[in-house]
Parts: sequence; C-alpha cells; structure tokens
Amino acid sequence: MDTVRTLLETQPLFVLFLTVALGYVVGEISIKGVSLGSGAVLFVGLAIGGFAPKSAPPALLGTFGLLLFLYGIGIQYGDQFFKGLTSPDGLKANAAAALGVIVSGLVAVAFVPLFGVKLDESLGMFAGAGTSTASLQAAIAAVKSDGPAVGYSVAYPFGVAGPILFLYALSALLKPNIVRPPPPLIETAEIALRNPAFIGLNMAQLVARMPTGLAIAAVRREHRNRPAADDLVLRADDVLLATSTDPAVLHEATTLFGELQPGRMTSHREDLDYARVFASSRLVVGRMLRDIRFPEGVVCTIAHVRRGDADLMPNPDLILEYGDRVGLLLDRAQIKAVRAFFGDSIKGTAELSFISIGAGAALGLLAGAIPLSIPGIGKLALGLAAVLLVALVLGRVRRFGPFVWTMPLSANLVLRNLGLTIFLAQVGIASGPKFFATIGVTGVSFLLYGVTILLALVVVTAAVCLWIFRLPFDMTVGVLCGATGNPAILAFANRIAPTDRPDVGYAMIFPSMTIAKILFVQIAAALASG
Repeated sequence: MDTVRTLLETQPLFVLFLTVALGYVVGEISIKGVSLGSGAVLFVGLAIGGFAPKSAPPALLGTFGLLLFLYGIGIQYGDQFFKGLTSPDGLKANAAAALGVIVSGLVAVAFVPLFGVKLDESLGMFAGAGTSTASLQAAIAAVKSDGPAVGYSVAYPFGVAGPILFLYALSALLKPNIVRPPPPLIETAEIALRNPAFIGLNMAQLVARMPTGLAIAAVRREHRNRPAADDLVLRADDVLLATSTDPAVLHEATTLFGELQPGRMTSHREDLDYARVFASSRLVVGRMLRDIRFPEGVVCTIAHVRRGDADLMPNPDLILEYGDRVGLLLDRAQIKAVRAFFGDSIKGTAELSFISIGAGAALGLLAGAIPLSIPGIGKLALGLAAVLLVALVLGRVRRFGPFVWTMPLSANLVLRNLGLTIFLAQVGIASGPKFFATIGVTGVSFLLYGVTILLALVVVTAAVCLWIFRLPFDMTVGVLCGATGNPAILAFANRIAPTDRPDVGYAMIFPSMTIAKILFVQIAAALASG
C-alpha cells in the first residue's frame, strides 16, 4: 500500500485522470434507475485524497475547471436568465432560495450560544454547507482567523453530497413524471388565400396580423414560386407556404386565410429551390436575422434555423450562432454565392473564438477581484461568481463589434463538462485529507452541525418552491442547485429532471445567492464584533 500511496503522491496528473475515470465508472452504477453521474467524481476524489494526502493537483487547476463550467453556463443561458429573472417564477425562485439561505445562516449562528461553537467555525460551516468559497473567503477576512476553514472543511463534502441525497430522496418520494420534451420541428402548410380581409394587403401587413408562431416562407402565384417580400401585394388564390413548430398554429392559419392546397409549391423548384447551409461566417454569426444583408443580386428567404436537435422559427430577432443549420429558399443559380456568404463549414459545429473566451473570462475575473464597499459591512469581492455574471451578460448580448461571445451548443457542452469534471476531481482529492483529519479531531458533532445547516437550506428552499409557490419539480431542483451552489449537484439534477429548467434555475439563482451568502457572513461578523 505504501508503494501505491507513493506513486499517487508523486504523480498528481495521473491521480487527477484516474479519479475522473473511476468517478465516471462509479457514476454509471444505477440504483433504481438513478445514478450519480459526474457527481461521483467528487466522492472518489475524497477517498483517494484521504488515502494519499499529498496527491492533490494544484488548486489552480480546479479553479480553472470551475471557471470553464461557469462561463459555459452563462454564455448558453444568458438570454433565458434575464428573461426568467423578471418573470413571476424567477422572482419566486429567488425569494425561496434567499429564505433558505437566511434560515440556514441563522441556524449556524444559533450554534454559538446553544452549543458553544466558535463564531468563526460556525460561519465556516455555513459557507461549507452552501459550498461557497467566496463566503469562506469573506468569513476569514471578517473574523481574521483560520477558524472558518475548519468548519468549512467538515461541512463542504456534506454540502455536495447532502443535496444529491436529498434530491434523490425527494424524487423517490414525489415520483415526478418528467419527460424531456421532444425538440420542436418545423411543419409546413400550403394555404390558398381566400379570406377577403387579407386580399390586397402587402406581406408586411399580413405578418402583423397573423397568429404568433407562424411564418410565411414563400408565395405561389400564376404557377410561379416567389419570395415572401414585404412589399408583395397579396391577391386572391395566392398560395402561402406557412411554417410553424406548432401544428395548432398551422390549423389556425388555414382556417383564417383560406384552405389547404397541398403539393402546389413544394413539388415545383424551378423558381425557388431549398438549400441548407451551416452558419460559420462572421458575416452572419452573432447577428439578428433582420440585420443580415445578402450579397447584391441575391434574393433569398430564410425558412427555418436548426440549432442542436431543435428547429427554430425565423423570427427577425433570432440571432444566429456558430453551427446553426439554416434552411433557405432561393434560385438555384445563387446557391453557390449564398453558401460562401454563410461559410457553410461543418467545422462551425465546433467553432469557438478563443479571443472571446479569453476576453470574457478575463473580464469576469477582473470584476470578481474588485472589492465592493457595502455601508456598515465593509468590502467584499464576488470571486468566480462574477465570471458567471459577466458570462450571463455576454450570453445575452451575443455579439459586440468583432467579438462573437456565443459558441455552438456541442462545443459549449464539451467545454463546461470538461471543466466540471476537472473541478470535482481536484476539489475532492484536495478536500479528502482535511475531511478525515477534522472528523478525527471534532468527532461527529461538527458533522451533525453541518448536516443541520444543510438541511435547513434545502428543506426550506424546496418546501417554499413546491408547496408555497407551486413551482414545477424541474425548476425546483434547479433552484436548489443554485441555492446550494455546487455544480456537482446540478449534474445530478440533470439526471432526475432531464429538461433545461435545472440549468436555467441554477444560472438564475447562483449569482444572487452567492452574494446573499457573502452578505450574511459579513453582517453576522460585523454584528458580533460590534
């Protein structure tokens, strides 16, 4: 065993990748249909770190992994974050998480008079139960001692494992019927215009009056297909090629405009043909469809956009991203020019700008290092939470001048999953020795304190979300992930709730709750010293 321990302690990178491999093997073990996934990497890391205390890779490596994960989350969900933050559900989610954080903080502070726990250790347990390194840093600075690190090292593993176990139990208790919704697909209908109310209008006027979620890709008149130009004046018996991702909308459009005339358009391609191209050129990536200017002489209609596994309606405010597959209606003679205009490279599915990633991450790190002055409390810094905040803003902006901030979904998933795995492995290995050593000194009392703080956080947050605000289960688990903070919990949440809501909830809650935890620590320390 000594030989194995020596090997591990002299080869930190070997240990890192061994932890990743073993972690995913353990994570694939399914118990009643539920597995830990990448979250198991942390537990394997704790075991290896406890066995070989000097085997941990540099902490900077874990920080780098977490940065990649947070940046990827922010870039992908920036637009949804800001829309959700001001929505009724977003406000409820933040209120529920804030209540959970406050109650867990009060429980931690209550241990000081009730059980004689030192305030610095109590604040450290609060930071560890919420897996908030920024709160730990704030606590150490506020109390000017290393006591918070002791409480943090005990509570942190439970801050990761506890919510995973809680979510597992909650899912088993409630048995939510969550099915990943099928990706939206574009459907078409050829509708002969017979309604006098629309005859004589131009296409722009028709678009303003037609059902939401509907688009007109082309018009057939006098046996010729033509683009649906804004100034085209509609006549009786014009055939409209209507598209939508909702069959009910197509049915409504058919009733509204006239009657179906299938086969009148799609079987004739002598005037307008269909082509699909990859968006990989800077001329189109990061731009709204309304701002795209085709080469001179090219008449072209964007019929739909396919991103990942989903078809998107060609709304004027839709912003193209690298790797999007764009369906076009155009003259065959212009296909070559349009392909060159869009780039049409399959490499676009993995294309990303390292200049944008470097600039965006540097901007986030700079913002996280700036101390913010809070009256009556002092100065605090957001740390890596600022990287997520900046990435969310950049994900909303999408493009600024020559910088295209977005990246293809496939590249984003690879980047952030790699970062998450590296972070979990490094933190697990590094935390193993402190975890087992602290347990040996304090016994089980600190463990019980940490579990109690954690339970206050997750139980209050879940109860308020589910039974007071009546939020959906998949949104609730995302809120719990953001309130507890650790990405390993989010990885598990995506297993039991395979929709986008856990990721959106995490992104919507994590920045604000990180700030809330820091503020609570600062306020508690200031009140105690005063």
